[in-house]
Amino acid sequence: MADQQTPDTSSSTGTSSSSQSQSVPSSASMDSAGTAATLPTQDAVDGMSDEEELKMSSWGRLFPLGIGFEKIDLEKDVNTFGRGTNNDICFEPRAFKKNPQYQAISTKHFKLYREFDADGTFNVFLTDLSSNGTFINGQKIGKNNTQPLNNNDEISLSLKKHKAYVFQNINQADQEFSLLPEDLKEKYVMSRFLGRGACGEVRLAFSRGSCKKFAVKIINKKTFSVGPRQAALRDEVEILKKLHHPCVIQIGDVFETAEVLYIFLELVEGGELFDRVVSVTRFEEPVAKLLFYQMLVAVKYLHDQGITHRDLKPENVLLSSEKNETLIKITDFGLSKVVGEQSLMKTLCGTPSYLAPEVLLTAGMGGYSKAVDLWSLGVILFICLGGYPPFSEETKKHTLHEQIIKGIYSFPKAYWKSVSPEAIDLIKKLLTTDPQKRITVDGALQHPWISNDEKVIEKANQLMAAVNADMPPPSGPVPKKRHPSDEDDGPSPRRKRISTDIVESDSTTVLS
Repeated sequence: MADQQTPDTSSSTGTSSSSQSQSVPSSASMDSAGTAATLPTQDAVDGMSDEEELKMSSWGRLFPLGIGFEKIDLEKDVNTFGRGTNNDICFEPRAFKKNPQYQAISTKHFKLYREFDADGTFNVFLTDLSSNGTFINGQKIGKNNTQPLNNNDEISLSLKKHKAYVFQNINQADQEFSLLPEDLKEKYVMSRFLGRGACGEVRLAFSRGSCKKFAVKIINKKTFSVGPRQAALRDEVEILKKLHHPCVIQIGDVFETAEVLYIFLELVEGGELFDRVVSVTRFEEPVAKLLFYQMLVAVKYLHDQGITHRDLKPENVLLSSEKNETLIKITDFGLSKVVGEQSLMKTLCGTPSYLAPEVLLTAGMGGYSKAVDLWSLGVILFICLGGYPPFSEETKKHTLHEQIIKGIYSFPKAYWKSVSPEAIDLIKKLLTTDPQKRITVDGALQHPWISNDEKVIEKANQLMAAVNADMPPPSGPVPKKRHPSDEDDGPSPRRKRISTDIVESDSTTVLS
């Protein structure tokens, strides 16, 4: 039953005076309505605020990840959860009107409790009591089985993708985040690790009160040339915060210490473009065109604002939903303004698969035009349609740098026969080694492959207008890339990874 779920039809009888019902909308609902979560409160005592009073009596918190769930402060040692009214936490139907998975939640779904050791410390455990399953970090516990629950663990109900909560052990969280700026801690609660990028790690955070979710990029200033440019840095961040486009990640609050910069970003929960290509091997041409058109529109907006991205790749293109027809959002733009251009480019040269030839020729130390982004878009489009990258360090005939600098790549018929000549022509114009001859973003938008498809353009415009659509929970980690042998004729259609094998044939393309 791990991959299936059935409605739990058992009924509950009786109510408990200690039960806490979830009658407050979820964080997603509250954000759209502009209302704050209702939290259990007590009268202030001795000048303490309600939140301070509650923190003194709470040992753990559950922050909502899915539709219908609300923030829970854990005060009792033992807490039961489910649809039944005799639970300590009752999932009421009115709070889950927008959650189609509600009927799969059991009358008594799980028990969360703590047990004390002799030294006064405690451990937290979760027991699965459900018919359809309870999951910790995607792993099913099994009915009547118990597992430890650690700080920042995710809890899913019925299916592992149906995320409900992230657990916070208050004592551990206070210790882990004790060095955060006080003004940050006043507004936000830092949570679990989400991933790591070129400039540092990314964590999940919740705003206090509304529990709105954010992604927080944490940049160690010592790693980059941020240095003492405090006033200039703040000016650059303020410029980035003023950017507003449906296909560009919104930047929120920024906090800093002498060593660390914390940038709060809009959280997009449909996963990365890289994950999506991995899961489907390659996109059908209409899907690739819909996504790529949005990328072009986003990059044009950034270029019009005087911003060159410099690090465009599938991992920096986020998807708003699990559907094929979904809104995309470009992230990690403007980092060169924050951490210093030469510092960033030198870092990116360590993984050059998406970098333009002119960047590699100067080892990241030169000045570059907006054309570098068009080259990167060409690599992305190649991957979307072909299912593998145009350049790879796995080939023995040419080094990766030589492939990129000379523009050595190919379109084997076995893997490109279903792709239109117009799409291939656009890729060639994007992957032109001479930046002066490379197609511009305006030229790409006017290319026949894009401009002649009014249906795709209309659909993209509809998606961009509907930026407040509901989104699914965060995706899992990016799978490890496979490195097949040089002798392969091309990437296998059954592969569930983006092959890094270079495909060599008589049709090798060299453009200048």
